Amino acid sequence: MNKRISLFFLIFFFLNAGVAKSQFGALTSDSIFFQMKKVADWQWKTLEKVGWKNPKKDWTSGAMYTGMVAWAKLANDKTYYRKLIQVGEDNKWQVGKYRYFADDYCVGQLYSQLYKIYKDPKYIADFKALADTITTLPHTEGLEWKKNIHLREWAWCDALFMGPPALGYLTDATGDAKFLDKSAQLWMKTTEYLYDKDEKLYYRDSRYFNKKEKNGTKVFWGRGNGWVIGGLVRVLSVMPKNHPERKKLEGLFKDMSNKLAALQQPDGSWHASLLDPASYPSKETSGTGFICYAMAWGINNGLLPAKKYQPVVNKAWLALVTSIHPDGKLGFVQAQGAAPDKVGYDDTDVYGVGAFLLAGSEMLPLYLNQKDNVFIKEVYNETASSKKQIVEVKWSDIKKEIKKADPKNVVVNDAATKTLIPSTIIYKGKTPQFLQYTVDFSAGTNRYFEISTK
Repeated sequence: MNKRISLFFLIFFFLNAGVAKSQFGALTSDSIFFQMKKVADWQWKTLEKVGWKNPKKDWTSGAMYTGMVAWAKLANDKTYYRKLIQVGEDNKWQVGKYRYFADDYCVGQLYSQLYKIYKDPKYIADFKALADTITTLPHTEGLEWKKNIHLREWAWCDALFMGPPALGYLTDATGDAKFLDKSAQLWMKTTEYLYDKDEKLYYRDSRYFNKKEKNGTKVFWGRGNGWVIGGLVRVLSVMPKNHPERKKLEGLFKDMSNKLAALQQPDGSWHASLLDPASYPSKETSGTGFICYAMAWGINNGLLPAKKYQPVVNKAWLALVTSIHPDGKLGFVQAQGAAPDKVGYDDTDVYGVGAFLLAGSEMLPLYLNQKDNVFIKEVYNETASSKKQIVEVKWSDIKKEIKKADPKNVVVNDAATKTLIPSTIIYKGKTPQFLQYTVDFSAGTNRYFEISTK
């Protein structure tokens, strides 16, 4: 009974706190980190014990890898990158059977991100050969759902998470702009066909243009639109600020975010049907995860105002973490399909885990950046080798964030785990110049450090 009461007050606090910062309440960076670890570890252990339901090149697996890469970047543990590299080896670093089917090259996101760290040409050889061809094709077919159009064009909304980011991350890895340029071009083609300018949402495909929900509204799938907005921020995250299509994509992102924020349910989630949530009353965590990820990324990158959207993502994150089973299994993940459907506490799938981990990877810096009277230092080891690194922070920069900072009382913590890091103040005469500390970094690791006073 006490546990139920405690959970009630926790939920009440998150849903009703009036000030954006206060809505984090008991949420901490280490709780975000360890929830991510719990879910990631459960998923890998289950795959190793039970086996893979779908091929390792499949879109379901590809979506999971996007979150697993985000987790590996934070974990500072080479185990997770090793697991992902083994996936590539098992796949012989190849994409799926149907060369121009976006689902079958979603896995290219993994290959490109690993290549950027480890610089092994075999990681992207097959995918780059495919992408080279994609950039030369005319792409003049219409997108009506017939004649297996999905095997040649991005004719369904989910494809916008599979295809565009894969090409975008290949540009990020190789420096060749043609892949990202083609991604932006084809994104707009799909948008012109499937995007409802009145509702600011995407139809799943042309078969849904005239369908209606039970309440008479148009059919807009929660997870499908989650795929879209998640894919959109992945493209934006690797797109230069001066890219000619960036303003259009940013505008689209803001419009979708505004619409989706208005459709969030009282439980913090987005249900399987966006405009008829009562028809599918349970929360759905894969769509919610991608939407939470996208909006948190938008706040972190200055595209969405924190005052409006931080309460939205806080509620979404609570909806996600309260869907985790005690052993780390993520529930309420709608089964594979193409339209809204029922979902329950025991339903899970790997792409839901990918969405959850992506969300956590943005919730962590979002939480840290909203803290008062602390200095957050982010450091990334972009190399393929583990290394010990001396981190140096100007004392003047620390003073800007911590007004009464005293060099005798300053402390450094790993912001993700709350582990205390020994540090030293470097003086010039009697004036502090730098704070210095030494830490270990695994390959491809991004770490956050919290500098504060005792």
